[in-house]
Amino acid sequence: MYVLESADKAYTSRRGTVHALRSVSLEIPKGSCVTITGPSGSGKTTLLLTLGGLIRPTSGRVLFHSVDLGGLSDARLAQYRNQKIGFVLQTFNLVPYLSALENVMVPMMFMHRSKNGLAGRARDLLGRLGLGDRADHLPRELSVGQQQRVAIARALGNDPEVILADEPTGNLDPRLATEVLDTLRELNEKDGRTVIMVTHSPEAARIGNRKLHLVEGTCQDGALPGTVAV
Repeated sequence: MYVLESADKAYTSRRGTVHALRSVSLEIPKGSCVTITGPSGSGKTTLLLTLGGLIRPTSGRVLFHSVDLGGLSDARLAQYRNQKIGFVLQTFNLVPYLSALENVMVPMMFMHRSKNGLAGRARDLLGRLGLGDRADHLPRELSVGQQQRVAIARALGNDPEVILADEPTGNLDPRLATEVLDTLRELNEKDGRTVIMVTHSPEAARIGNRKLHLVEGTCQDGALPGTVAV
């Protein structure tokens, strides 16, 4: 599904040039569960955002089903993100004055469905994630774990092929982290969605059936127990 061919990403400032990715070449088949580990500043989030079409590589290519994402217009990239990608972030980014139901509906507004149809799908997603009785609650009325599950439901609103998760358990205690990881595993194993997750946690990294470790923007093999380059 994804093929990276010598993908580089460099950021230039007054202090000089920083290479976040260095000649990364890899393949991620459809239906994979990939975990990305590495020290801070190793390029993990840059790689995730590049796969999500939010960052263009400085050189090299990032292909999604043989389509070069770097060659798409901004409008086509936005369409790709809206139709193919669901983002799950550490900070949740829920709108504080909207209910859980309304938060899930927000990215679905571009779908050609009635408002009632969107609300029905949002309720179904919340119910699947064990939040059917929390649909009308504001984020502040939910626990941290419930807020993250609302964020996952929101990411599923457009029925994406790929879930990109950036430290989704970073703000959670071990019990809640396990719940979120179980949800991501289920989305991969039962739904067949491709899940690509950045994490600092060795425990979270173990859910991946394919594992990638980055060091200074390059893929490293065997840097984490049980880890191999994708």
